[in-house]
Amino acid sequence: MLKDKLNSNLPETDSQTEEALENQDITNQIQDESEEITNGEDSISFEDLGLDEITLQAIEKKGFKVPSPIQILAIPRLLGGDANVIARARTGTGKTAAFGLPLVQKLRERKNNVRALILEPTRELAVQTAKEMQSFTESQYPYTCVVYGGSPMGAQIRELKKGADIVTGTPGRIKDLMERGVLDISKIEYFILDEGDEMLDMGFIEDIEEIFSKANPDCRVLLFSATMPAPILKIAQKFMGEYEIVEEEGVLEEPLLIEQKYWLVRESDKIEALVRLIDISPDFYGLVFTQTKNDADIVSKMLDEKGYEAAALHGDIPQSQREKVLGRFRNKKTRILVATDVAARGIDITGLSHVVNYSLPFDASTYVHRIGRTGRAGTTGIAVTFVSPGEKRKLGFFRAGVAKASKGELVEDKVPEVKDVLEVKKERILSELKKSVNSKKSPDENFISMAEAIMSDTELDASSVLAKVLGVMYGTSIDDSHYTKIKPVTDDHRRDGSLKPNQSRVYIQLGKRDGYNARKIADYLSKMLNIPNHQVDKIDVASSFTLVNLPKPAAKKLIDISKSDKSFVHVHLDSKAEGNFLENRKNGSKRGNGRVRTEGESRGRSRTRDENESRERSRARDENESRGRSRTRVENESRGRSRIHDENESRSKTKSRGNAKSRSKESSHSKAGSGSKAGLYKKGNK
Repeated sequence: MLKDKLNSNLPETDSQTEEALENQDITNQIQDESEEITNGEDSISFEDLGLDEITLQAIEKKGFKVPSPIQILAIPRLLGGDANVIARARTGTGKTAAFGLPLVQKLRERKNNVRALILEPTRELAVQTAKEMQSFTESQYPYTCVVYGGSPMGAQIRELKKGADIVTGTPGRIKDLMERGVLDISKIEYFILDEGDEMLDMGFIEDIEEIFSKANPDCRVLLFSATMPAPILKIAQKFMGEYEIVEEEGVLEEPLLIEQKYWLVRESDKIEALVRLIDISPDFYGLVFTQTKNDADIVSKMLDEKGYEAAALHGDIPQSQREKVLGRFRNKKTRILVATDVAARGIDITGLSHVVNYSLPFDASTYVHRIGRTGRAGTTGIAVTFVSPGEKRKLGFFRAGVAKASKGELVEDKVPEVKDVLEVKKERILSELKKSVNSKKSPDENFISMAEAIMSDTELDASSVLAKVLGVMYGTSIDDSHYTKIKPVTDDHRRDGSLKPNQSRVYIQLGKRDGYNARKIADYLSKMLNIPNHQVDKIDVASSFTLVNLPKPAAKKLIDISKSDKSFVHVHLDSKAEGNFLENRKNGSKRGNGRVRTEGESRGRSRTRDENESRERSRARDENESRGRSRTRVENESRGRSRIHDENESRSKTKSRGNAKSRSKESSHSKAGSGSKAGLYKKGNK
């Protein structure tokens, strides 16, 4: 079902009202015809949309068969009406043809001024749109010119002076040319703003508003955007007047036709995982996203060294080289493009089989924007994300965001085994050979004579000879030495990587309020237990306790000290850690009330209660002493103002010095910790 929305701001004058009602009748007629054809047995055709014979010939040459939903909605409106239009359309839904075909048909008559301006967020999209517009043109006119930054302005100025009917370009270069007086848009008939939300993300709103202010106020405005954020609607209200919003029903609610999966893989094994993905995928043609420009260069170079046609694309690539890279990728001479997010913005290439996230994207929206480059126009695609062990904690939140944003699920999968990859490659080679052998084309005479010479000079049968020939031709392709071993990560990291098999997680009843931080805990335990500092691992310091990973022998030693020395703080195994729970069961800990309870835990609760009561009493005593000292000090100061009480003032000073020494001693005792033998002992005990 297709739907459209008419803006609620109705005109006030009678003539405007009559005109609006006429436009509404056209809109309703198009709606009814679209629904009737869509619901009928026969699908709607381009001819049904009102395109003439010349335009239909161009469509046939392009190979277009059936119009997309956004084309069905937009083309009749642009041909038959004069209302401004906002179309909600994602990249890859055929929106360039949706506005391009009507423009080409309406602007065939030659005039001496620019008649249409198309703004694009990136130079790649500007070039692509210009080529697409020119491909819709069967005659010399309308002529489309493209302008963008990063390329010499002189050549673009010369193109404009030749006479351009349609100008496609990026906001920055359009502004520059307008300021130089080379580009005049005061007489344009059409203003097309493409990828509106992308323009917003890239910070072009002010430039767009300035360009709008110089345009013909009576021109027809067409705005295409995947979403409708407030700033986009603000531009519409300011510059578009009355407008329609058209959209394919449910276009933003449909799940992406993309198989989404992630692989747990170490950073050092990612290139090997990528190689296996490429080799196990028939006709791999994809984008590999990296976080940094340096990563893009490294991944591209490593793939090249392994014999794969790959290229890097990022902000440091010169414009001329950039266009060559994209040209080779579009023509599939290069089938792997390694790019950063910024460099890949605006790249609209159809037919991609894969999108690979070399590392976990920063957020779900970036992820969805990346993977949306495959699975377009009703085709399916595959998105694979490499997740390192350290990113597992982030993964849970990330998956929830992806499910909401993409209407699909990111599921865990395993890196293919080498034997599976080789099997797929063998099947592919065998299929290609069978197809060639069974073709009706006769073999070349030169190869026949070579085959006869080989057979006459060997005692091997035909099968053995053919096997040797295949070995020479394809031996390196299906040799397992081409691959390296990938060490699994699941066995080394439990509960999002916090506990290793040779470790125990220990609860220590000291925390931040006792003056401890992770560094002090690590230093003290390292010296006390005689272990390297780095083996005191995954330290989580809370207000009143600390959790820390220790080697199992060291953890046992620390717990034994706590049990044998009553002055030592309470320590026990953290039963919530998976490995410790199993260890408790194995050691025969008693079960009670549905959980495992150790002797240390039971005794620890009683000791904890006593310690808390003791701390409360000590705190109350300290507060009373503090109040008493303060009151004495005030009284003594009062007496000191009188000569009669000189002696009392002297005593007060003496007492104050004594109290200061006492407090200093208590303070130094409470701060003992890092490296001190008394560090984890209770206050008042040595």
